[in-house]
Parts: sequence; C-alpha cells; structure tokens
Amino acid sequence: MLDRRYILENQEVIRTNLKNRMVQVDFDRFLELEYERRELQKELEAVRAEGNAVAKAKGLTVDERRAQGIVCKQKEGALTAKLKPVEEEAQAIYVTIPNLTYEGSPVGGEDASATIAEGKTPMRQFDFKPRDHIDVMEDLGILNLTAGAKVAGGGFYYFIGQGALLELALSRYALDYVMKAGYTPVITPDLARDSLMQGAGFVPRGNESNTYHLEDSDLNLIATSEITLVGMVADEVVETSKLPLKLAGLSHCFRSERAHGSATRGIYRVHQFTKTEMVVVCLPEDAEKVHMELRRLEQEIFDNLGIPYRVLEIATGDLGAAAYRKFDLEAWMPARNGIGAWGEITSTSNCTDFQARRLNIKYRDGQGKLQFAHTLNGTALSVCRAMIALVENHQQADGTVEIPEVLQPYMGGLKKLTPQR
Repeated sequence: MLDRRYILENQEVIRTNLKNRMVQVDFDRFLELEYERRELQKELEAVRAEGNAVAKAKGLTVDERRAQGIVCKQKEGALTAKLKPVEEEAQAIYVTIPNLTYEGSPVGGEDASATIAEGKTPMRQFDFKPRDHIDVMEDLGILNLTAGAKVAGGGFYYFIGQGALLELALSRYALDYVMKAGYTPVITPDLARDSLMQGAGFVPRGNESNTYHLEDSDLNLIATSEITLVGMVADEVVETSKLPLKLAGLSHCFRSERAHGSATRGIYRVHQFTKTEMVVVCLPEDAEKVHMELRRLEQEIFDNLGIPYRVLEIATGDLGAAAYRKFDLEAWMPARNGIGAWGEITSTSNCTDFQARRLNIKYRDGQGKLQFAHTLNGTALSVCRAMIALVENHQQADGTVEIPEVLQPYMGGLKKLTPQR
C-alpha cells in the first residue's frame, strides 16, 4: 500500500496513476473519509489527553476527579464509535489503491505492452507441421487430461512416466540454477492466511478472487509461493546485513480461474501447477539492480532450454496492484492456436515498498531508524508453461521430443522422450 500522507499530498499523481492503470477506485470518497478520520482521531487524542490531565490534576476531590473522568470516558466512547465505521470504509478503499508506476511503462492495456528484447534461440523452421503439446504428450503417454478431469474436473491433469520425471527435472534445474546466484531454496506451505494473501496483493475473498479458500477458516490455497515467501518475514525487522534476502520457493500453485478457448487448451491454464518462484527483500536503492538480475536469470534459464522467447515491458493497464514495474517472458509455441503464437512463461515484478507496508517488513537504516524494505518477485520456472514450450519447440517428425542438454542429467541421461508402452 502507499503511504497515506503521500496520497493526500499527491492527489493528482494518484488520479493519473489510477487512470493509466485503468483501475476503478472511489478516490473522492476515500479523501472525504480520510480527512474525516484524521479530524476524529485528533478529537479522540484530545479527549484522552484531557482524561489523563484530570487523573493527574491537583486540587480536585476524589468525587470531582471521578465525575470528570466519567465525562471524558463517555466522550471517548462516543468518538470511538463514530470513528470505527469511518476507519473501516476508508480502509476498504485504501487497500484497493494500487502501487505507483514506473514512468517508462507503456501507457494502455495489454496490447500496449512493448517488446524490448528477444532470446538467443531463433524460431525453428519446421520441415513438418508441428503438433500441439496435447497431441504430442498424449501420444508419448506422458499426459492424461481425461483422467485428470475424471478425478478433479477440467483444468487438472496427470503427468505419467517420463512426464512426471520431466516435471521434476524442470523444477530441479531451475532451482539449482538460481541457487548458484545466491537464492536459498525453500519449500513453503501451500496455504496462507487471508491477511498474508491481501498483504501480498491478492484478493482472498469475493467474486473477483482467483484463489481457492477453505470454508470456515481464514486459509487459502496459494496462487504463488511469492505469498508465503514474503509472509515469512511479515512483521519482522530484517537485519541489514542479511539484505538482499534471496529466496527461491518451490510449491504447488492453485488458480480458480480458467478461461476457455484454443489459446488455453491443455495445460496452458490449469487449476494446479508446480512453480519455482524467486522473491527478494532488499534495500530501496538496490531494487532496480535486483529487478534486472531477476529478468536476467529468467532469460538465461530459457536460453539454456533452447526456447525462443521475447521480453515485454508490461503496460500500465496490465500491471498487478502491487507491481511498480513488470517484465514478462513470452515463449514462441509453434502449434498454439493451430498456427503458432506467443504464450507467457514468466514474469518479474518490482513491488517497491508496497507489499512491505502491508506486511510490515522493515530494516534499520544507517541512522538506526526503521524503514520499509522493498520486495521483488520473479518466476524462475512454471512447469506447465515451460513444458508446452519445450515439447512444441523440440518435437521431432517421428513424434519424439529431444530433451535439452541441461535437463539430461536430471533425466538419468535420457536424450529423448519416446512413446511409453
């Protein structure tokens, strides 16, 4: 969240940011409530000070002190009752105000996002018509969508045999790669409390939620381990000597939304998947450098897998609430939509102090004062999307799939995915 004082002192900046992000927030109502809240808070503090003065006053009898104290308590109770609904309504709007936006982000919706770089691997020129990942993987016997739907419904799947090994290989390869860059591996819970979900920028309840929640509890299945990784340091003062704190979370991720259409067929958009997520907590002055590192690591991972991709600078209207600046990697998927198309495989976001304010993540500056840290996140590798890109780009005319050299040690030296009997 943004600092309340900053919002009041920079109202036009906030209005422009809301417009550029295409976010609907009742900002005028928030301002009205915030000014009212501040005035009521001042009155409440004055009454409390009056009550303290009465309690310490000399020259008053016990009965006089008691009588005046009762009056002060009654005033305090009335102001507290008046303040509570104002605070609650103001807070409900406050948490919907998104982060500020990087001045170089393209202004507009999803279509305004700009390509700023490309991967090292060129698009492959096939001498046969490439098949989509569903056909290739089902013929190999490594994917079963029918069984997934039977057991859990649409949007679920089974990886079998070499498919299961490939998921493990991709996950371990990505984890090993970022560990070499100083990221500590973490296996996180698959559940998180409402407060942590909201603190990380996810809406845990309501019609617009994209998450699963457990009835009669404040727990939710996580959409990404970003939530549980920043949650590790919520309400803590992180020692400056430990910054930047670099974490790599390996977890299942759960998303309730699943759009229909040819672009989301198969395992492109599913309800459960495995992902290795990088999260960094750092000093404000290091955030930009860390963001470039996250993007570089994502690019290197997919360069090494021989996947053609492009890097997008994400437009203002397509940024999540917590993201100040965001890059996406989109892989070329030769059979997507039947003709080939780009598909998102990773993202990395600089959240500045937006999450840290919500989650109360602090450090001590050079003068010993507590300051909010900055947080960043990036997808090292999301298995399903990576698997689509790998299978479609490395498929062969005979139906086999070549395994990238960097994955072969994790596959017991196997060089090709072949039909399972």
